[in-house]
Amino acid sequence: MDVLKQIDKLTVLYRDRVVGSMMMSHDDSVVVFQYDKQWLSDGFSISPVNLPLKPEVFVAPRSPFYGNFGIFEDSLPDGYGRYLLNRVLRAHGVNEFTLNPLQRLSIVGKSGMGALSYVPETHMGTPVSTPDLDRMQHLALEILSEKSSEDADVLYFHSGNSGGCRPKCLMHDRDGDWVVKFRHTYDPKDIGQTEFRYMQLAEHCGIDIPTIKLINGKYFASRRFDIDSKGRRLHVATAAALLSVSINPPMTDYKTLLQLTGYLTRSQHEVEQMFKRMVFNVLIGNKDDHAKNFSYICDEGQWRLAPAYDLLPFAEGYHGEHATSVLGQGNPTEEDMLKAGEWVKIARKKGTSIIHELKDKITSQP
Repeated sequence: MDVLKQIDKLTVLYRDRVVGSMMMSHDDSVVVFQYDKQWLSDGFSISPVNLPLKPEVFVAPRSPFYGNFGIFEDSLPDGYGRYLLNRVLRAHGVNEFTLNPLQRLSIVGKSGMGALSYVPETHMGTPVSTPDLDRMQHLALEILSEKSSEDADVLYFHSGNSGGCRPKCLMHDRDGDWVVKFRHTYDPKDIGQTEFRYMQLAEHCGIDIPTIKLINGKYFASRRFDIDSKGRRLHVATAAALLSVSINPPMTDYKTLLQLTGYLTRSQHEVEQMFKRMVFNVLIGNKDDHAKNFSYICDEGQWRLAPAYDLLPFAEGYHGEHATSVLGQGNPTEEDMLKAGEWVKIARKKGTSIIHELKDKITSQP
């Protein structure tokens, strides 16, 4: 199987342009990256904090991404997607844990989310022209409950190398490109309707969300924000990647997210949008608010917040606390949120107004 062949170098592409090249270090422990000369002259930094647009050779730290850079780790599947990939590799007699980051990224190739792709590409999975959602849901439950490994390659092909725990597939219809979610074995049967309702509530609270719909009355779908209206792929990065922080255990604070938003976007409006997302998550009890659940879009060098996603109550959290703390508090108070806002020039009066407005809108919903 060609996934086993040694890959000495990967070329990183942005759409069809060469961004740079990746290699393993001399001892094969970490990734080494360098921007292409032409990209240096007219491109942009794909990860401003860790990979500034400079001609130097960058060496990835050993942690938290096992010798990889966060921005490239973003392209790799985790959660459900990694579970599927592991099943597919095992079927071919390959131990996933023996693969280095270059081999993993070659499997992603051009099939990942966002605008970055990697060549040479190692093709995996089995295509099906139009996925049948009921069948996909059935197959996902069969595999996640360890009842069957059949058709794991079909599920993987359509997963888009997805992250998160819940099963997903990518779908295209006349309305555009979508990420469709299925329920996990532990989810209630109405999880799709519930997520749809909370995303509508978030929009009602002034939070930017992608276009959403409920397919067949049960499958929650959101329009892909890594593809624009012209069909162009957009560069997308999670906060975890940009900050090079782990989500296991979670290591992020909303103060840092607010500051990162200001640093990247240079927009107070975007900072206030992140503040609203913090408040919304705290008020509805979404404690699964880790750093991979916040993303940014870079369009030709200009950064902005990506639409919000994964906005659902999740009481368990990380030992009962929010995955992203507020000034170090895992179960933050209104005062904590106001102080975090003051760090990024959101006046106490403005912050109080936002909190009370969201409280009123959330409590007034049936």
